[in-house]
Amino acid sequence: MQAVIKNRNMNETAAIKKAERHFLPADFKVTTWETLQPYFEDLVNRKLENKEQLEAWLKDMSELEAVISEDASWRQINMTCDTTNKEYEDAFTYFCMEIEPKMKPYFFELNKKLLENVHTAELEQGMYFPYLRSVDNAIKLYREENIPIQAELSVLAQQYGTISGKMSIELDGKEYTLQQAAKFLQKSDRDLRERVFNKVAERRLQDKDELNKLFDQLLERRQQVAKNAGFDNYRDYKFRELGRFDYTAEDCFAFHEAVREHIVPLQKMLVEHRRKRLGLDVMRPWDGDAEPAGTEPLHPFETGKELTDKAIEVFNDLRSYFGQCLEIMLDMHRLDLESRKGKAPGGYNCPLAETGVPFIFMNAAGTIGDVITMMHEGGHAVHSFLSHDLPLSSFKEYPMEIAELASMSMELFSMEHWDVFFKDEKELQRAKLEEMERIISVLPWIATIDKFQHWLYTNPGHTVTQREDEWINILNEFSTGVTDWSGFEEYRKNFWQKQLHLFEVPFYYIEYGIAQLGAIAMWRQYRSNKQQALDNYMKALSLGYTKTLKELYATAGIKFDFSPAYIKELGTFVKDGLVGMGLS
Repeated sequence: MQAVIKNRNMNETAAIKKAERHFLPADFKVTTWETLQPYFEDLVNRKLENKEQLEAWLKDMSELEAVISEDASWRQINMTCDTTNKEYEDAFTYFCMEIEPKMKPYFFELNKKLLENVHTAELEQGMYFPYLRSVDNAIKLYREENIPIQAELSVLAQQYGTISGKMSIELDGKEYTLQQAAKFLQKSDRDLRERVFNKVAERRLQDKDELNKLFDQLLERRQQVAKNAGFDNYRDYKFRELGRFDYTAEDCFAFHEAVREHIVPLQKMLVEHRRKRLGLDVMRPWDGDAEPAGTEPLHPFETGKELTDKAIEVFNDLRSYFGQCLEIMLDMHRLDLESRKGKAPGGYNCPLAETGVPFIFMNAAGTIGDVITMMHEGGHAVHSFLSHDLPLSSFKEYPMEIAELASMSMELFSMEHWDVFFKDEKELQRAKLEEMERIISVLPWIATIDKFQHWLYTNPGHTVTQREDEWINILNEFSTGVTDWSGFEEYRKNFWQKQLHLFEVPFYYIEYGIAQLGAIAMWRQYRSNKQQALDNYMKALSLGYTKTLKELYATAGIKFDFSPAYIKELGTFVKDGLVGMGLS
């Protein structure tokens, strides 16, 4: 199967071809472990007596990985699209508990077979270096006793989406998901904003104990996984598991300090600017996204279809290849964009390793934030397209520091073409300013979440009260101090529970900060030479993970750097842009 769309007046064509099967039957589907096991046995027992046989073996293993990965991805996609469907939940749980644990010992043996083979040294070391390094790391971390614990963790983590997917509020006789309710916080009616904020806070607090209980279960099991693998704490284990070969925990601490010193003052400037625009003496929690009286919130689209159509137009205006990626996804029904009850929170782009065409999931409600999310996930999708033709599935398992660079850079590149969503020049400027506000405000939040995670996993056995106290300490450290939270102390103590990463993908968050800095550097490059920046962007993303992070960033024309000096430099660039928009 090949998905192709060509624009008549443009030369660029986005084409993606489903990976051909040579090892598994064309009609093979993942059902039970018993149907999969013979293929693992074949790979484990096969003789590899020369380089050619080794490369053929690697391709067969890659094919098996791609088929299994795509099946597992669809199980998760289905479940997040409808958390109320018991069949979807059961299918996902079955994979986690009955199939995945049985594969892990085989993958361990396959990894050992690869590294122990004398012909592995003959492989092209430049392209294979990151992959072989990851294989070596996986072997060192593998513990058979962790397999059932990790299976249980996969199932437990998904309970967060089930709990959150049920959250909704009633307003004036209508029911809204929390994502849909958020748009009311942009309204100029302050009484309405306060009512909505109170309802959301009350609804979240209803499940605080259940979420604390779930998190304690996750903490306990994660810590056991780390101890079984010979680590003092889960933080150190997870750094190794995530393949953080290019930076350390100490680098993260330096990032926290630099954000507090150089970025929080910029955020305070933006919050004060909004307070003055609103004509308020004191900012309250429901004022952070509000517009002044007489100014309606930005409303860039009505439906998921309109969001899709306009996103395609923006991407086409930026570069035809980007637009065609979204068109192919639309044709293949790989978009689920609108918020609805029973749908898990958040948004993601899910790569699909065999067919190559990814799936975008989000909870759109008609806000500027949804436009930004679509641009962000669209950047991830482009990355999936560009890296699909790499010969091994493992070459496409790129780290999040480059994955998030793809998405965050696309947000900034696309701003120039947001007139598709905002025909009025003043509204367009407001939209761009909101994106800049988001960039500035997200960095302190990233530092907050990341520092909190370091504490969580280096202080095992802490109580819920200790957790709440430390959260408040860290939250205050990265707060502007402009907003008055009095009366919402209990809600603020549990505010961390809204961050799904803490439950579902631990320690995956500092990557956003690293990539956000990289995206600012990409935008600076784009402002200087648009076509060169886009060429560098596509070239870097097409490499997947066949180069180290520093090499990938260099290919993109920027530095892999999140030192205090670099943060200060990029912060100054953003500040100059804000001043150009009339802020001071």
